[in-house]
Amino acid sequence: FGSATSCAECLLIHPSCAWCAQEEFGAARTLTSRCDLKQNLQKRGCEAQFVESPRSTTSVQKSKPLSSKGSEQTQYDVVQIHPQMVSLSLRPGDQASFEVQVRPVEDYPVDLYYLMDLSLSMNDDLDNIRNLGTKLADKMRQLTSNFRLGFGSFVDKNVSPFSYTAPKYQDNPCNGYKLFPKCVPTFGFRHLLSLTDKVDRFNEEVLKQMVSRNRDAPEGGFDAILQAAVCKERIGWRKEAYHLLVFATDDVPHLALDGKLGGLVQPHDGQCHLNGKNEYSASDQMDYPSLALLGEKLAENNIFLIFAVTKRHYVLYKNLTLLIPGTTVEILDQDSKNVFQLIINAYSNIRSKVELSVWNHPEDLSLAFTATCTDGRPQPGLRKCADLKIGDTVTFNVSVEARTCPAPGTRHSFTIKPVGFKDRLEVAVDYQCDCSCTRFTQANSSRCSTVGTYSCGTCRCEPGYLGAVCECQEGEAGGGQQNECREAEGKQACSGRGECICSQCLCYESEFGKIYGRFCECDDFSCARHKGILCSGHGECHCGECKCHAGYVGDNCNCSTETASCISDDGQMCSGRGNCVCGQCQCTEPGAFGDTCEKCPTCPDACSTKRECIECRLFNSGRLADNQTCQRLCKDEIITVDTLKTDDHNAVLCLYKTENDCVMKFTYSEHASGQSVLTALKEPDCGSAPDALTVLLAVVGSILLVGIVLLAIWKLVITIHDRREFARFQSARSRARYEMASNPLYKQPISHHTMETVFNMHGKSYNGVLH
Repeated sequence: FGSATSCAECLLIHPSCAWCAQEEFGAARTLTSRCDLKQNLQKRGCEAQFVESPRSTTSVQKSKPLSSKGSEQTQYDVVQIHPQMVSLSLRPGDQASFEVQVRPVEDYPVDLYYLMDLSLSMNDDLDNIRNLGTKLADKMRQLTSNFRLGFGSFVDKNVSPFSYTAPKYQDNPCNGYKLFPKCVPTFGFRHLLSLTDKVDRFNEEVLKQMVSRNRDAPEGGFDAILQAAVCKERIGWRKEAYHLLVFATDDVPHLALDGKLGGLVQPHDGQCHLNGKNEYSASDQMDYPSLALLGEKLAENNIFLIFAVTKRHYVLYKNLTLLIPGTTVEILDQDSKNVFQLIINAYSNIRSKVELSVWNHPEDLSLAFTATCTDGRPQPGLRKCADLKIGDTVTFNVSVEARTCPAPGTRHSFTIKPVGFKDRLEVAVDYQCDCSCTRFTQANSSRCSTVGTYSCGTCRCEPGYLGAVCECQEGEAGGGQQNECREAEGKQACSGRGECICSQCLCYESEFGKIYGRFCECDDFSCARHKGILCSGHGECHCGECKCHAGYVGDNCNCSTETASCISDDGQMCSGRGNCVCGQCQCTEPGAFGDTCEKCPTCPDACSTKRECIECRLFNSGRLADNQTCQRLCKDEIITVDTLKTDDHNAVLCLYKTENDCVMKFTYSEHASGQSVLTALKEPDCGSAPDALTVLLAVVGSILLVGIVLLAIWKLVITIHDRREFARFQSARSRARYEMASNPLYKQPISHHTMETVFNMHGKSYNGVLH
């Protein structure tokens, strides 16, 4: 903090810094630092009334209550944003916050202008919108009691190489084209019907139209969009109404610089150029408008742009919606049969979300948003809410921080408004860059030896004079004074970047920036850089450290805290599969990828997530069918087949059971283009219900069969057991016979012998004795 030499410098260092304006502060005739934390200054003897530490403040200047219904009051009294005017007094680096509430009211007037591509390929589409006005009006009157409809058409610039310009094609560009030999001359944009509540006139104008023909594939639709936006009086846009501009086409648009191919080098001026015939008169004079100009004019006139495009161009127009605020894209059938439902879905989608935009944003102010939507959870870095119902109130906390101090007396202002709403919040800003003690500044004060200006307790010396009270002149340096110019013992005087004169450092000038501080220890150029830019251009370098602007963090301030780019279509942060780091999603779920980790064929929830889209898109059932978010959340291409192939290793097979106990099968894969593709059966696989008698007989037969098998097994086991026992019995019996025949116990005790036998036995005995 010791680097500050004035109260104004002190306030710029950090919001917690305070300045002591007390004259008798610190040791006499020394350059005691007066810039420090408030509590430190008071501990060092600075009285409270001399401490300068202003804070940023917020004051609400205009606060009308929010309306609930558009038809209950006069249209000019309807209020959809609160408050309407806020005043901020900002100290640099010190944030001031305020809350903004937005409530889309019920039964708000709607102006819808239908802008149609009338090139040759849209001929069948023209037939299908003949009665669009009547059907659309009937449906829209269920949503609003005040609806008006208008109509315009476009083809392309009647300039080569965009159109056929040879004389024979001037009256009939289809001349010689066998498939369609007659069509009207090429035109850029033609306003056909101003906004009106007489919808029959819309049908009448459509019946009168014929298609035309251009040479190249892209169309001149962006010329038409700009004219429809800026020609407010001719179109008939009401100030107090939702402005819907439906852009129906089957091809890509020409963009800025394409006109140079036809020799049109003048950039579009963003003005209305409709002639007396309500045709775009500058079509052959100026280039096509840029996306930036288109977005600016649409926002300036509170217009919601709805791209109604065929499926093959959906991705291109989806990318354009990211560049043009307040735009949505819907898939249009090749013959425009679904245009009625498309418009209703788009309107419901628009009414279901609120997004804040900032107009005339001063460069020296940083804004940070935190959205609290219907779930009540604050979401830092987010400035939009989705999935709202009419009448829901959402809250945004807005923090504003001044980065630097502008010239004295400067006042800035900016506007916050919901995209497409006429309501706005005006914010006026002034700056607290000076201390209140400057009101007592004295020039040529005796406190400063009459050669300096006394302000806030310090002397600002005239050129050639130095010292705490301007008591020295340059050239009166003394050797003993060098130690007072050293930050610490052993360090160079004035950090080697200045001269010590009269106990005070005079810092050298540098071509890189400013060197400053009591000991010339600080500068504003020795901070971290990102891609060669000091503090990434999102911070200020102070004494070797980057002081980041609001909304940025990091050593070099290259990390944004904005999280809006991390919010997926379903409203989750990084689709619930990753973390938002520096404004980009880092996917943590294995297999997840995409800008918001929304693609993940191998994730456990991949099938359940895509199942809801299959249900609502193919069968108009499931959770998403009732809350009108199907078209917004389910943009994947769905291909229906009779037989599902499951041999693709890059596709995940998904199955689920329907309410009718049928099985629905589909595969989920990601193409190299980044588009998700779902291939599903046209109808769930239900099979046929079995006959009750058949089931009964099958069950009884099964029981009998099982019984017979069990009996057979039992019989087999018993037979084997009996045979083994019989064999064992036979073996025992055989042994018993043998024993009875040879065992003496089973012989008779009396033996019968003949005389010869006796003689022989005795003779042998006798012979044995004789021998």
